[in-house]
Amino acid sequence: MSDDKKTLVEAVNLALDHALADDKDVVLLGEDVGTNGGVFRATQDLKDKYGLKRVMDTPLAETMIAGMTIGMATQGLKPVAEIQFMGFIFACMEQLVGHAARMRNRTRGRLTCPMVIRAPFGGGIHAPEHHSESTEALFAHIPGLRVVIPSSPVRAYGLLRSAIDDPDPVIFLEPKRIYRVQRQTLPKQGSRLPLDTCFTLKEGSDLTLVTWGACVRECQEVTRNLAKEGVGVELIDVATIKPLDMDTILASVRKTGRCVIVHEAARSFGVGAEIAARVSTELFHELRAPVQRVAGYDITMPYYRMEDHYMPSVGQIASACQIVCSC
Repeated sequence: MSDDKKTLVEAVNLALDHALADDKDVVLLGEDVGTNGGVFRATQDLKDKYGLKRVMDTPLAETMIAGMTIGMATQGLKPVAEIQFMGFIFACMEQLVGHAARMRNRTRGRLTCPMVIRAPFGGGIHAPEHHSESTEALFAHIPGLRVVIPSSPVRAYGLLRSAIDDPDPVIFLEPKRIYRVQRQTLPKQGSRLPLDTCFTLKEGSDLTLVTWGACVRECQEVTRNLAKEGVGVELIDVATIKPLDMDTILASVRKTGRCVIVHEAARSFGVGAEIAARVSTELFHELRAPVQRVAGYDITMPYYRMEDHYMPSVGQIASACQIVCSC
């Protein structure tokens, strides 16, 4: 691997490239992933390098893509399918929920489903309807599905390599508004990062700030600003929202006594609500302030003129932090 720095989408491309090179059973499929290299160019040049049998363009049919991916996975391949935008993933739900998630249980372990569904998700790029959803909680609710969300190039590479290795289905959601905003030097080729584990990005003793995906960037800015005011924030990137590593979160909140949760998805019935409930239930007597949540609104993501009003802002996050710190 060269030493040049990669963006998040380039890290995804590199992870797929190395997975294809390392394992002949890995195949890629999806709409425009071959000749065009994907709508965001996440699979650029891979068809030319590995051929039509390894990198396959499909018809515009998400239900078929999901069903074919499950069939491949149960018969010895390791398919990685791309759904162009998360808003198009609803056509896959019957296949993913009714079959992929249940395959191991249904066959008493005789068949597993080593497959990855990749999808760009979230807002922030002024996209039209169905192109800006953050519905990760739908999949987190389903037993048998693993849900992974990277927040940086390094984590995108390492987590995707681990997701492809996993013997069960993984929903791998890529926050597209940070596809190209940051460059990092990646670790050596083939390096994996653990799934089902939160990453503590910064240690602190006054406040635990929990987030994932693109919102990590805003939380990092708030963390830096509060540090100037003498407030020590412990910043946690959840990374795998299902299964959820509550041990890391609880240990941090037990230390700080305060918790703010930030996510772009709608506020109600979300992953943030689950984390808040667990923290409040298990650490009730150790909390110095009620848990605060900063989230999207319970509406469809608005068009671009109002999009910035929907997204959690640095100001909103800072305000929530000030509320818990004032207690």
